[in-house]
Amino acid sequence: MTVELRHLRYLLAVAEHANFTRAAEELHISQPTLSQQVKQLEKALGAQLLDRTGRSVRLTDAGATYVRHAREVLRDLAAGQRAVLDVQDLTRGHLRLAVTPTFTAYLVGPLTGAFRAAHPGISLDVREMTQDRIEAALLADELDLGVAFRGGHLPGIDSAPLLTESLSLVVGQRHRLARRRRPLPVADLAEQPMALLSADFATRGHIDAYFAEHRAPVQVAVEANSVTALIEIVRRADLATVLPDAITREHPELHPVPLDPGLPTRTACLLRRESAYQSAASRAFARIAREAQSTGG
Repeated sequence: MTVELRHLRYLLAVAEHANFTRAAEELHISQPTLSQQVKQLEKALGAQLLDRTGRSVRLTDAGATYVRHAREVLRDLAAGQRAVLDVQDLTRGHLRLAVTPTFTAYLVGPLTGAFRAAHPGISLDVREMTQDRIEAALLADELDLGVAFRGGHLPGIDSAPLLTESLSLVVGQRHRLARRRRPLPVADLAEQPMALLSADFATRGHIDAYFAEHRAPVQVAVEANSVTALIEIVRRADLATVLPDAITREHPELHPVPLDPGLPTRTACLLRRESAYQSAASRAFARIAREAQSTGG
């Protein structure tokens, strides 16, 4: 029997769900058909790929090895199909982009607007993800590009500097610190309740590292998984937060408070998978992103 692509997809579905019934539902085929197809694959390879003896279906050692190669085959095939469909004159195409949450608040809009103005025939799929999920999705060929921060990337991720982001302590109009002009010693923040992004965001790690370096304990009164939520909370509550200066400038009701020492800057990067096929749309977006930042746009 010749191994066909459907056999790889069937095996991967069973491996993902650890269950033939749920895998069959996802594939829209009957469970007996799925089971028969996987058995045919095992017979063709001369190896047992699945352990069916437990309550859930598990990969054997041979199965785990084969699944790893099957994923690579399907990923490369999908990349090849996109390469065939890629139109170099950018009259049509598709781009899959993901950004970390702070960039959703101030960077995605201008870049998307500039890209659409230059290439209206290209459709965009823009997602908001944490940095670890962006890198995993790039490696799995589920994204073309990502915008995140420099440092500690997974093997296989290529990073190109895009912009330098500065951060500030921020309060609302009625906060007691709103009219302060002299830098606030970071140690004084021990008396100030804070609203911060939750710990799974890269921005929170950057903030926590700053406070830890200066041995400044912080009262975290509210955690949120949205920059928009943080802005609304700080506007209405007697709380402070830390936001990129680019966001604060767009909200006149927010007031930056200088800290001593100041919060360190960080470098935002354009991420992609090393050696991945770069479509004309990907190259065009990267060029527009670099040009926009170099001109302050």
